[in-house]
Amino acid sequence: MPESALFAPLSIRGMTTRNRIWVAPMCQYSVYERDGVPTNWHLVHLGGFAIGGAGLVMTEAAAVSPEGRISPEDVGIWTGEQRDAWRPIVDFVHEQGAPLGIQLAHAGRKASVHSTGGRGTVPLDRGGWRTVGPSATAFPGLDAPAELDVPGIDAIVTDFASAAARSVEAGFDLVEIHAAHGYLVHQFLSPLSNRRTDDYGGSLENRARLLLRIVSAVRDAVGDTVPVFVRFSATDWTPDGWDEEQTATVTGWAKSAGADFFDISTGGNVPADIPTGPGYQVPHAEHVKRRTGARLNAVGLITTARHAEEIVASGSADAVMIAREMLRDPHFALRAAHELGVTLDYWPHQYARARWAESAS
Repeated sequence: MPESALFAPLSIRGMTTRNRIWVAPMCQYSVYERDGVPTNWHLVHLGGFAIGGAGLVMTEAAAVSPEGRISPEDVGIWTGEQRDAWRPIVDFVHEQGAPLGIQLAHAGRKASVHSTGGRGTVPLDRGGWRTVGPSATAFPGLDAPAELDVPGIDAIVTDFASAAARSVEAGFDLVEIHAAHGYLVHQFLSPLSNRRTDDYGGSLENRARLLLRIVSAVRDAVGDTVPVFVRFSATDWTPDGWDEEQTATVTGWAKSAGADFFDISTGGNVPADIPTGPGYQVPHAEHVKRRTGARLNAVGLITTARHAEEIVASGSADAVMIAREMLRDPHFALRAAHELGVTLDYWPHQYARARWAESAS
């Protein structure tokens, strides 16, 4: 069997992934009861990726509080009912041989938006809510948030820790803190959205304070064996905004606070012209890895097996997270193994007749 960096296992604390092809968090906006409870859609959606050979499956952003949802149709993990509804989903993914991670999130000033059928902030009389942020500065096109006071910030930290504890109770193998894409923690990190003058604004140390408190609290909540990931947007793609040097610095601080692995994306905090293309965010992951030595994954229009193999084999990242290509082909990992000449021992026996090597018989 040819050696493949992409299909080498990877161990992080008490978790081992069978390969480095991971499913990125992808919002589904499919909780039509608006109660944050995952449904059969989430079971089939996430379970299909595990059947398809992914090394790690990640949930979509799961809100740590009702006000933390991006839209009213988001999933959450702020209640015991939600925790219990996640358990059979976790169990099914495990039965297929993959770990399941949960992305813990608070949308901040980008919360309470229409998932479909509208633009802007959902009005209060249609199920929306008043959003919060580091400052009373609106994201363009959305209502201005209320500026969080210190007790409000303390409550956010507690919400993340409580959600992390519920995640472990539900059986998740890792928790990821969403500090990217213009959501609350990213809003605190970036000087473009954080105009505070207290201990949570101004200097990089102050702007990173919320994240580091969350990392420490989550680490305490999940114990020593559960990996803690952090997703960063490495740049705002805007002058004087959050950038990859600040990302690298805070990555080092987050490692010291208890984070194990980093998920490097970009953008989302302010409107920006982003030059996209295959692997367009990989250089940002590579920069953070080179500066910090941290273990991390790359994302961003990675659509072929050979490109994914090249990213991992070159050392640019330790794994790749794939999103849209997984939607097009939930069995991407099985196909990638075939294209790279890798023989897998975890091909689902129910699908054995579809192996490419046997397709002519």
